[in-house]
Amino acid sequence: MRSILVAIGVASVLALGAAAAFADDYVLTIKDHRFTPTEIKVPANQRVTITVINEDATPEEFESNSMKVEKMIAGKSKGVVRVGPLKPGHYPFVGEYNEATAKGVVIAE
Repeated sequence: MRSILVAIGVASVLALGAAAAFADDYVLTIKDHRFTPTEIKVPANQRVTITVINEDATPEEFESNSMKVEKMIAGKSKGVVRVGPLKPGHYPFVGEYNEATAKGVVIAE
């Protein structure tokens, strides 16, 4: 019985550690080929999760060279991007298919 309780305790600690690795979740929405919000402030030196919701009927690619990430988001769907840990600074991102209008920045502070 003790070994079962220890195993449950270890599994709980591991699950909490995994949850803590991505404790902050941020949401970006693509609508009319524009990101909302255009600026996301995240804690520096921590991994974060960004959920990108594409309300447009057409696909878009969330891309950031400075964060070293590319993620295709089909029309009328969502995708999850995990970034970091980021050093303090500004990290621009674009919608690759609509770079003239789909722009934003992640600010790590």
